[in-house]
Amino acid sequence: MKATLTNEIKKLDTYTWPTGFYSDGLHAGLKEEKKDMGWLYSEVPASAAGVYTTNQFQAAPTKLTKLTINVNHQLQAMIMNSANANSCTGPQGTKDAHMMQQLTAQKLNINNDLVGVASTGIIGEQMPMDKITEGIEQLELTKNANVTEAILTTDKHPKTISVQFKINDQTVTMSGFAKGSGMIHPNMATMLGFVTTDANVDGIELQQLLSSQVDETFNQITVDGDTSTNDMVVVMANGMASNQQLTSEHADYPVFVAAFHQVLGFLAKSIAEGGEGATKLVEANVMGALNHEEAQTVAKAIVGSNLVKAAIFGEDPNWGRLMGAIGQTNAHVDVEHVSVWFNDQIIVKNSQAAIFDEGVMKDSLKSNVVTIKVDLNNGDANGQAWGCDLTYQYVKINAAYHS
Repeated sequence: MKATLTNEIKKLDTYTWPTGFYSDGLHAGLKEEKKDMGWLYSEVPASAAGVYTTNQFQAAPTKLTKLTINVNHQLQAMIMNSANANSCTGPQGTKDAHMMQQLTAQKLNINNDLVGVASTGIIGEQMPMDKITEGIEQLELTKNANVTEAILTTDKHPKTISVQFKINDQTVTMSGFAKGSGMIHPNMATMLGFVTTDANVDGIELQQLLSSQVDETFNQITVDGDTSTNDMVVVMANGMASNQQLTSEHADYPVFVAAFHQVLGFLAKSIAEGGEGATKLVEANVMGALNHEEAQTVAKAIVGSNLVKAAIFGEDPNWGRLMGAIGQTNAHVDVEHVSVWFNDQIIVKNSQAAIFDEGVMKDSLKSNVVTIKVDLNNGDANGQAWGCDLTYQYVKINAAYHS
């Protein structure tokens, strides 16, 4: 079934906005040179869903967007900026987030409660509302992808994906973009993610799907173990593909779910791969777990271990680091019969060193993607997580990042 669904979803070569969506991005002066402000707009109100950081110091724009979406699970626009997080900014920060919402609504001639707000960047500094106001005035309704650049902070490049598939024989487009390279850990983290689609799907259904899929994708990546104040993933579905409204009972719903998982999974792995200073994407695949939750926990512990990450950076097959990471979890493990593979080469069998060519292994670890497979030998459940190596450059970037 999965293979069939995969064949029904086409990944596009270029980033493509779904029918009825427009965007723009520009340099408003929040940064010295790069684009730092943008928006999304749908011709009609769209079903909307969101998930947000669990950090206790949730930023003003994050709180506002959550409140806005929760009213009726609809949005028609998102205004967003980088360089300033509008976090830990007190009553003035709340006022500024509402002002961004209001100014955007006025410019687009829509209701305030159809506009979400997203910010990322420096924590603790007030928003330069003169620049924000001027930036909103300059934004246009275009089909360019500048907004994917406008949300970036320390990212190397935009993270984007577009796919197409059929619902009721109607072509549906789904596109996603995200930012995030540091402060990435469970339950989101200095990351913003946006998915747009012209599929017709109920807002409550969309919320349930997003919440479940984030657990399998964005919440299974880690860069450095820190969680930010501004994270969110927002999905907008405007229905302009004219398909019959999707619910879990719809015959084509599995195709929509598979496409949604593909988009979120791609963005999540792109964030892990583009971690600050990273040279390698690390993928952990856990099998033989008692249940899925424990498999996910172990996979996340592996890619989140600084010792494992440092070993991968050093191209050192020091599997003892990995065993330590597994053992720190509360997962049920057959401690006498665990097996481990690096890039499909077995290095641990029955919880002891396997015979392998260390030179060949070190050469294998020079690749840009390192895959770790673990068999806990205690059940039938699987789990997966993504991370990156820990490099000297990571320390350099964050030692120089003013906050």
